[in-house]
Amino acid sequence: MAEYGRVFGMEVIAWSQNLTEDTAAAVGARRVEKSALFEQSDVVSIHLVLSDRTRGLVGETELALMKPAAFLINTSRGPIVDERALIAALQAGRIAGAGLDVFDIETAPVRPSVAAAAECDIVASPRLRHPGNAGPPSMPTPVEAVLAWLDGTPIRIANPEALG
Repeated sequence: MAEYGRVFGMEVIAWSQNLTEDTAAAVGARRVEKSALFEQSDVVSIHLVLSDRTRGLVGETELALMKPAAFLINTSRGPIVDERALIAALQAGRIAGAGLDVFDIETAPVRPSVAAAAECDIVASPRLRHPGNAGPPSMPTPVEAVLAWLDGTPIRIANPEALG
């Protein structure tokens, strides 16, 4: 993901319990402490496996550290983020928005708690294509989709009426 961020001119910072400064630098990121990651980031994108160590890793404390204009993206596993704390932060306007394709209960197509947050700035997808995921070669990566949109030729439009 560091490479994707750099393509868009982002300064990439990273944190993990096991991440070293050298490992972060090798992919073009700067290692920071967990609190600094949430305080400094305009976009926090989560890329972790779900385990006892990562369940609930992002909760009320971490969300409170985020900038009001920041976005949280979770494409890893739902329970890494405390869903109730995220919805509360969104409804209170403490963060600008969230992009989710994973939920606490991943078998339900639309959860009531997520639906209740619909008036907030949240994008919920049943499953986005993960960059490391094997998928059909014809399926665009998120970067391809964004670049096409920036070029004025959006692809795979879910709601063409929104283009005006």
